[in-house]
Amino acid sequence: MPSGRATSLTINRLNKYFGGNHVVKDLSLTVAPGEFLVLLGPSGCGKTTGLRMIAGLEAADSGEILLGDSDVTHVLPKYRDVAMVFQSYALYPHKTVAENIGFPLKVRGIDRATMERAVREAAAQVHMVDYLDRYPRQLSGGQRQRVALARAIIRRPAVFLMDEPLSNLDAKLRGYMRAELKHMQHALGVTTVYVTHDQVEAMTLAHRVAIMDHGVLQQIGTPREVYESPANLFVAGFMGAPPMNFVRGRIEQGRFVGPGVALPVAGEAGPRDAVLGFRPEDARVVAAGAGLFDATVFAAELTGDVTLVTLTLGEDTVAIKMPKEYEADFDSRVAVDFAPARGFLFDAASGARLPAHLVRAGAA
Repeated sequence: MPSGRATSLTINRLNKYFGGNHVVKDLSLTVAPGEFLVLLGPSGCGKTTGLRMIAGLEAADSGEILLGDSDVTHVLPKYRDVAMVFQSYALYPHKTVAENIGFPLKVRGIDRATMERAVREAAAQVHMVDYLDRYPRQLSGGQRQRVALARAIIRRPAVFLMDEPLSNLDAKLRGYMRAELKHMQHALGVTTVYVTHDQVEAMTLAHRVAIMDHGVLQQIGTPREVYESPANLFVAGFMGAPPMNFVRGRIEQGRFVGPGVALPVAGEAGPRDAVLGFRPEDARVVAAGAGLFDATVFAAELTGDVTLVTLTLGEDTVAIKMPKEYEADFDSRVAVDFAPARGFLFDAASGARLPAHLVRAGAA
C-alpha cells in the first residue's frame, strides 16, 4: 500500500535535444502514488535521459514535470524531493557504511541521535546493520548497492529514481536483489521509476512497463499486457527470451502467405507486406503435415527445463520451446502448430499491429 509520502508523478510532452540529436520526443507518462514503473528499452533509447530530467540532472528543452500538483520542471534537484540510485552506486570511498547512509541527513543538519537512529532503521531495511563500520572497498557489489538503496531510503523521498541499479551484479545476485527491491518498494510504498534494458527485470519488478525506442514511448501497460498484446513489432521483439518469432510474408486475398506458409486471415487487413509473429512457448513441434506449416530442424538444445528447437522457414528461423525430453534430428522435416489466436499480424512497413488474426483453414 502507498505510504503517506507517496505522490504521483506526471510528465507532459517532455523533450530533450543534444545538439541536433532529439533524444526524448514528447514523452508523456503518469505514475500513480506508490506505483513501480519501469522505463524499458535498448541502450540509447532515451530512458536514462528521461530519468535524469525527472531528477533535475538534465534540463528539459520543453514539457513539464509535476510531483503531485507541484510543477518542478525548473526546480533545482535538491528541492525536488526525489532520491536517485545510480548504476555505479556513487558511494563515498572514505566514508563508512553508516556515514554514507546518513549523509543526506547530515547535510540537512539533523541532530546526531536522530541521524544514528534513522541510519540503523534504513540499514535494517536492506540487511546491512552488521556492516555499518565498514568501508565500501570492504563490501561486495550487492552490499554496495544495498548501501546506495539505504541512502535513498533514509531521505524518505516522494519518488525513488533508479538507473539500472543491478546491472553491475552477477546473474545470481541480480535475481536475489530483484526480489529484495520488489519487497522493499512494496513495504515502503514509495512511487518508483526504474530504468533498465533488461526485460526480465521489467517483467518481474514493474506494476507497469513503459517501453521506449529512439526517444519515443512505444507502449505502456502491465507486464502481462505488453507481453501478451504488443502494440508493434518493436515491442513484440523486445519482450521475451527468446523473443517473439517473426515470419515475413504478405497478406493477399484473405490469406497470409510466406515461405511455406498459407494461412487464412480474418479481420481488417487489405493487401500488404506483413509479418506473422508468435511466441516460442505458445507453439509446438508436431509431425510434418500435421500443423499450420512445415519447417526444417536446424538445432535442438536442451536448456535444462525445456528443449529449444530452432527451425528454418525459408530465410527466417523460428524457435519453439518443447518439453525437456524432446529430441529431433538435424535437417528433419516437422511442422509448427499453435492456436491461431496466439498469432499476431503486423504491418511490415510501419510495424503496427494489424486488426486481423489467423484462423484455421475452413474457419475464415
